[in-house]
Parts: sequence; C-alpha cells; structure tokens
Amino acid sequence: MFAFTVKRLAQALIVMLVISVIGFAIKKTVGDPMRELTGMSVSAQEREALAKKMGLRDPLIVQWLRFVDDAAHGDLGYSFFYKRPALPVILRHAPATLELVLCSSVLIVLLSIPIGIYAAVRPKALLSRLFMGASIVGVSIPVFLTAILLIYIFSVTLGWLPSYGRGDTVMLWGIWETGLLTRDGLLHLILPTVSLSSIMLPLFIRLIRAEMKEVLESEYIKFARAKGLRPWRVLIVHAFKNTLMPVITVGGVQLGLMIAFTILTESVFQWQGMGFLFIEAVQRADSSLIVAYMVFVGFVFVLVNTVVDLIYGMVNPMVRVAGRK
Repeated sequence: MFAFTVKRLAQALIVMLVISVIGFAIKKTVGDPMRELTGMSVSAQEREALAKKMGLRDPLIVQWLRFVDDAAHGDLGYSFFYKRPALPVILRHAPATLELVLCSSVLIVLLSIPIGIYAAVRPKALLSRLFMGASIVGVSIPVFLTAILLIYIFSVTLGWLPSYGRGDTVMLWGIWETGLLTRDGLLHLILPTVSLSSIMLPLFIRLIRAEMKEVLESEYIKFARAKGLRPWRVLIVHAFKNTLMPVITVGGVQLGLMIAFTILTESVFQWQGMGFLFIEAVQRADSSLIVAYMVFVGFVFVLVNTVVDLIYGMVNPMVRVAGRK
C-alpha cells in the first residue's frame, strides 16, 4: 500500500506540474502586466526597467520555476481588478461553489441509487422505462438550457422560487459565508442544485442500473437466492455492494467535473461562486485571476481523484496488484 500511495502522489505531482505549465503559458500570453501596473503615462524606458526589476525579462524556465515556487507558497498572482492577491479572492467565492456542488452531489446520491436499483430489478416495468427515457433526455439537454427552463417554470410562471443570487447568508467563523442556515438561502439554492445535478444524475442512474444488472446475473447471487436469503439482503448486501467500485471511480472524476460545470450554472443563476468569478475575470482580461482559478480548480480536481484512487486501492487490493504489474 505504501508503494501504491507514493506512486499515486507522484502522479498527482506530475499532473500539477503540467497544470502549472499551462497556467504559466496563459499568464504569459493573456494581458500585459506592465500596462496594468503602469498605465499609458510611463515611458518605454521606465517600463523596461520595471520589467527587468520584476523578472519579466528572465529566461522562460526561470520565470516558470519562480511561478511554481510562488504557487507552492500560495501566491497565485495579483488581481488587477480587485487590487488584492488572487488566491484570497478565489477562496472568498469558494464556499458558494462548494455548497452548490455538495448539495448537487447529495441529490444525485439520494436519487440515483434507488432509481438505478429499481430499474435493474424491474427493467420492463413502466416506471423503469420512464426513468430510462427521462435519463436520455437529461443527458441530451445542455445544463444552461435546463437552468433557463427551470427559471421559466418555477420563477417566471409559477413564482415559487427565486431565479438568481444566493439570498440571505450568514458568516461562520469569519471565513465561510453560507446560505444553508437561512430559509431564503435554501430557497435560492434549489434551482441551481437541480440544474447542476441534471448533468450527472442520468449518468449515475444508468451506471448503477448497468452494474446491478450484471451483478444480478452472477452465480453467487443465484446461490444466495437459492439459500433462501431475503430479497432485500441479496440486493443491498450482496449485489449493490459489488457495484460500488465503478461508481466510486466515476464519482471521483465526475465530482471534479461538476466543479468545472458550475461555470454555466453560476452564470445563468448569477450565483456568486468561483465559476461566476471566472467569467468576470475573462470579461475583464484579469489574467492573474484566470490563472489562479485554473490552478485552484486543477488542484481540487487532482486532490479529489488522488483520494478516490487511494480509497479504491484500500477497498480493492487487486488495483494495487495490477498497478505493480
């Protein structure tokens, strides 16, 4: 297990270095830091002297190593719009995005497991066919179109739910602004949560259904039924437990993708999270904030997948053996 852990951590480090190369390339090509810092009134000679002083005329490899060293110490650049370091700006908006992803993940788990199991056990039932048909529709519709449709039905037509913003929020421990503890915040959370979960929910329903159908045809399930075990015990303890491996693997990857997909959801609902912040940074050509967002989301993505890999390796020792070969 130790060798497996070291190998996964080394792979995560390599991925982060690749992300740093991409982030550095974006920082070098998007925007002009000297123009943002000095304006148009400073002479060309003074700009050149300042650029040399800041190390902008050093070889690229030296600048990249300096960029990696700064990023490792939490320095991801300076936002020209907010006039402050980029990482605190990202972290200030992170709770909104993480709460949205958390609520969407909970909704996906609560719905996909019973629906997937039911569709596998009763594949020819009318309700199963409806679920499978709805899942195809859910996969086919883009998330922004789902969001607009939800706003039209539940906000514009029925007037039941708010259509944009986070609503009332409270500050926890001075660092975490949450809407989960107020009624208005929870009402504002419903439509973005449903919209974001519409991407992954059909995928997980179909994945659990396919894995359950395969497991239910295996010999040990037939043996368990022949022993006279109760149907729920056969389904939950013997069948569903063995479908969790691919679900955990896909879930880890999809969790990172959901954070990236919040850009569309947050843009439609004016949700003040990291995705909305990224769109604003692109519109303002705030290159430091763009790079900081990309590195931060890449770090979260790598961290989640590394943790999932380690859990997968602990749960299934065959993964470690296969990796050794």
